[in-house]
Amino acid sequence: MGLKSERAILAQDIVKTFKKKGRRKYGIGPKITRDEYIHAVNGVDLAVHEGELFGLLGPNGAGKTTLVKCLSTLLLPNSGNVSINGHDIVEDPIAARECLGITTGGERTLYWKLSGRDNLKYFAALYGLSSEEADKRIDYLMKIMGLEERQHERIEKYSTGMRQKVSISRALIHDPPVLLLDEPTLGLDPSFSRFIRSFIKKDLNQKQGKTIVLTTHYMDEADQLCDRIAIMNEGKIVAVDTPEALKRKIPQDEVLEVKCLGHADFSGIGQRVYADSAEGVTIYRIHAENVEDIMSEVIQASHSARILSMNVSKPTLEDVFIHLTGARLTGEDDGQ
Repeated sequence: MGLKSERAILAQDIVKTFKKKGRRKYGIGPKITRDEYIHAVNGVDLAVHEGELFGLLGPNGAGKTTLVKCLSTLLLPNSGNVSINGHDIVEDPIAARECLGITTGGERTLYWKLSGRDNLKYFAALYGLSSEEADKRIDYLMKIMGLEERQHERIEKYSTGMRQKVSISRALIHDPPVLLLDEPTLGLDPSFSRFIRSFIKKDLNQKQGKTIVLTTHYMDEADQLCDRIAIMNEGKIVAVDTPEALKRKIPQDEVLEVKCLGHADFSGIGQRVYADSAEGVTIYRIHAENVEDIMSEVIQASHSARILSMNVSKPTLEDVFIHLTGARLTGEDDGQ
């Protein structure tokens, strides 16, 4: 869908600092380090258009979750300005919250002693929904999330994936125009992850026109879903563009992926080499302007390993990410 010109989210020069206290060795004696201040978000400018599905990527500790919490009013920035649908989060936080739905992890935002349905009833009441409106909305959400048969059980009996489904439902309970989804498919099985991605893109974004900010550690997810992507590193945004435009920023034209049993030494071949090992198998991604020019060197350098397969491809979003941050996306964010 075409993006509207209005800015649903506008953040200007956002700074969020945390104090890290000095520690004592073995818990006794004088402090061995001084108090330090960590800039989790350091001068971020961000504009998300109405109706846009906007991705936010970054390595662990980059500040993605901190930024999302600042946008959602869960944290107040030390400096800078944020507005949601024209409502300043400091001057008019209630109006800003009415426009927002947020997921920050199902395990941390739900009441474990309440059932899934009662959790949603509680949050619906906080948003001012009538009992009739709430029941209708909850019925709809429980059905699409596949939780109808388990909706009256306590959250503490739910699996991690089920809690994540309730957390997503919580963000949608009041049908907000703006959604902040922090790793919404984390903990979900592959088939339901596929459904949630389709639901986010086709239903929430394209049909209902919701503005969505999505953080994820899955490159394919960001590539498939997002209109634009911002890459964060060390509290700053280092690049913002469409997925295709970001991929064009890689200076090399081709990538040779070599799958080996054992380890080979490809250092000095091509412009950059990345390796990812698991269970004795190592996958090397060698960037080059022309793969044919380095093929003989690759064969010679792999004498100590057994080549299982080779494949030539174009740079991926993960290649862009590694190029800009020097890190791979693994695990969860720092939670700040």
